[in-house]
Amino acid sequence: MDPLIELLQKNARASTVDLAELLGSDPAEIEVRIAELRESGVILGYTAVIDPEHAAGGSRVSALIEVKVTPERGGGFDRLAGRVAKFDQVESCVLMSGGYDLSVVVSGDSLQEVARFVSEKLSSLEGVISTATHFHLKTYKRDGFLAKTEPCGTRLPVAP
Repeated sequence: MDPLIELLQKNARASTVDLAELLGSDPAEIEVRIAELRESGVILGYTAVIDPEHAAGGSRVSALIEVKVTPERGGGFDRLAGRVAKFDQVESCVLMSGGYDLSVVVSGDSLQEVARFVSEKLSSLEGVISTATHFHLKTYKRDGFLAKTEPCGTRLPVAP
């Protein structure tokens, strides 16, 4: 992988001066390369990696949804996946190999909101055969960053 991309993945806030120093390059050249990476679609955007358990108001619920679909003639999975990806609740949508076709990560303010999205919007799309929803319970690592976890011996609360 391109060393510049690797550095940006680890710290997208690094200055072009710092990046140039690490790469033995000129800051102006780094700025040009970053602009080219954006224009070509290699860099889609920048984001902070957040641990929802430690964020203020971190009560958002997220789930991974396995989606089986019928490929469209002449369009395969692309058209339906594109429609799914456009929903505001969808954080990621990926074509998979194996037992299901699309891996869709969604978020909402409650379990009911996510369930409503799945039942009313996702499952009702023409071409969707079935879904299986798996709610995220706790984050240990996200996008290459370890989350701050509770000390060993502390358990998640269990309700009857």
